[in-house]
Amino acid sequence: MKDALTGLVERAEAEGLLDVAYTTMDSPFGQLLLAATPRGLVRISLPGYDPDEALEGLADRISPRVLEAPSRLDAVRHQLDRYFEGQLREFDLDLDWELSHGFRRRVLRAANRIPYGQTRSYRQMATSAGNERAVRAAGSALGSNPIPIVVPCHRVLRTGGALGGYGGGLPMKEALLRLEGALRAG
Repeated sequence: MKDALTGLVERAEAEGLLDVAYTTMDSPFGQLLLAATPRGLVRISLPGYDPDEALEGLADRISPRVLEAPSRLDAVRHQLDRYFEGQLREFDLDLDWELSHGFRRRVLRAANRIPYGQTRSYRQMATSAGNERAVRAAGSALGSNPIPIVVPCHRVLRTGGALGGYGGGLPMKEALLRLEGALRAG
């Protein structure tokens, strides 16, 4: 069965019919679903999200040609593993921003520029995206980040340093910030 699936994926790729490749991987927080287009990483679904729902969303918003193709995501898995082990400070991956547009995309691109081990406020993200008064909209954009961890929305805090929200839950956000040295044990 696995050989037949491999053959199907190879044929789909050769014929230009594989628009979205996906796989899953284990992380310290649970299973992640990873998806990429030929342009780059387009989606990471965190633990607690329904993987079938994520795949349906990709089929609706990008293309119905979605296939499990783990080898297409080897570099992503390798870099995430190294990040979780504390050995990688900056991801070197092509990203596909297809799932975000306008102000949301500008906020996410700004978050993507926050250096490892540093944090910013929601207000700083709104300002970076061109509208300093759109703090709630910036928070909403970060909350709908389709590529969490790699696009480090976990590095954005409330003014005053409170954690704010996180799609993977506050314990995950806190653990990621501790891994990066942005929060001290205490």
